[in-house]
Amino acid sequence: MMKRVFVFIVVFGLILLTNDLFAQCPMCKTSLEEARKNGSQVGNSLNNGILYLLALPYTIALVFGLLYWRNNRLKKVH
Repeated sequence: MMKRVFVFIVVFGLILLTNDLFAQCPMCKTSLEEARKNGSQVGNSLNNGILYLLALPYTIALVFGLLYWRNNRLKKVH
């Protein structure tokens, strides 16, 4: 059990350290780099929006997964 937790923590930590996590599609990236050269800070809010849109489906899947796991665990106990 502890080995699984350790592996999960290591993988999660490596994912958080990845710089590519904060990247956009190539077209958006090119557009934003040009805007930043002109002094605009639009890219920061776009990156946050992308992360928000990325996190929402995973959060929903996690909630359903935890509910499924909890219901199966309760059935096994009774």
